[in-house]
Amino acid sequence: MKSLRWKNQGLIFNPREHVLPVGEGMFAQSPQALVLNDRVRIYFSTRAKDPQQENMFLSHVAYVDFDLQMKKILGIAKKPIILLGDRGTFDEHGIFPFSPFEDGGRILAYTCGWNRRVSVAVDTATGLVESFDGGETFTRHGTGPVLAASLREPFLVGDSFVRKYADIYYMWYIFGLKCVRESEDAPADRVYKIAQATSRDGIHWNRDGHRIISDRLHKNECQALPTILKWDNLYHMFFCYRDVFGFRTDPQKSYRLGYAVSRDLKTWHRDDFAGGMMPSESGWDSEMQCYPNLFQVEDKIYLLYNGNKFGRDGFGLAVLESPT
Repeated sequence: MKSLRWKNQGLIFNPREHVLPVGEGMFAQSPQALVLNDRVRIYFSTRAKDPQQENMFLSHVAYVDFDLQMKKILGIAKKPIILLGDRGTFDEHGIFPFSPFEDGGRILAYTCGWNRRVSVAVDTATGLVESFDGGETFTRHGTGPVLAASLREPFLVGDSFVRKYADIYYMWYIFGLKCVRESEDAPADRVYKIAQATSRDGIHWNRDGHRIISDRLHKNECQALPTILKWDNLYHMFFCYRDVFGFRTDPQKSYRLGYAVSRDLKTWHRDDFAGGMMPSESGWDSEMQCYPNLFQVEDKIYLLYNGNKFGRDGFGLAVLESPT
């Protein structure tokens, strides 16, 4: 597998330096790019204090617009682009991430809705929203999810990334495999893997619960947020992965960026080193790299991602130089 070479552009958006429509500038998680005619709109999730529950937070979706050269900020959303779900719905407590793409005369976005649980922190499912005003606002296709827990995927279905190839919608997403404890009195931690589904209409999905990415660390490796882009007759996937325990306090066990390629959208070959993305020696992404998003503007290929503390400091950018 050929190796990729990236030129790191550093941190390009720090939420604490801007006024966001919702939240206190605490996070800008999971940047997801939508390339428009005159700008690149990057959607991300913020965090705001939950007025109904002390010490709890809600995730809302906002966006920032960059010029096509990814050098200048043109503007920031003035209001949330979609409200959270009603009480008891799958996205009552947050949307993270929010993954858009153009489909004909509309913009579709697949959401990862969060709702709190008792024995574990949250559960997730995938929703569908659409926009007819260039991505300024979105409306729900329905109040429920288009992809949720199933017989073979019992919980935590989300992080859905969708693209359309040859009139077929392809979705890459995660699902919870099991919950494990580091010790008898420790809280349960979830193990989740990446899977793939297909659809003719973007609403009804065919899936088999088969994991498509091999483990690198061990069987309890956690894999999240796949993103795919095709170039040089290959489908390239970046994702993030971590250890199941200790990832919040030990930088050696925190999120790293993984990489895999496919020729046929069926079999994926993993080689993280060939992806060419490693944590910096110091600075905002020296302890963690997570939540990647691949996109292309004209002849340039970019990679957005979060760094330390799961995106508390915002997101950065790398531009592809050339394969070796």
